[in-house]
Amino acid sequence: MFEVDAASRKLGIELIELSPGHARMSMVVTEDMVNGYAITHGGYVFLLADTTFAMACNSHEDSAVAARCDIRYLRPTKTGDVLVADAVERARFGRNGIYDVSVTCRDELIAEFRGDSRTIAR
Repeated sequence: MFEVDAASRKLGIELIELSPGHARMSMVVTEDMVNGYAITHGGYVFLLADTTFAMACNSHEDSAVAARCDIRYLRPTKTGDVLVADAVERARFGRNGIYDVSVTCRDELIAEFRGDSRTIAR
């Protein structure tokens, strides 16, 4: 799935680790990713977390999509910072899954994301 994800490739997102129910990815914040306050635009942080969530919930045999997602921004980052997202499966039942994604920068938590997944037919 990641191999054909043009948006993630264009933004330089890299897959660090993948195992059933878990994914870790990283992204370097570029000049094009900062807002008028010279901090990382929240949409890019969300995109990294969402992509990592997608990898984790698709790490099983079934294809899955997001049913609901939310994020809490805790600290700002800036150009040149390396963001690391770590997704962990919290529950999987029927066609549903719940995943938490922690986004860090220099081992400091900058955002918390929760995503609910739903499996689909291919």
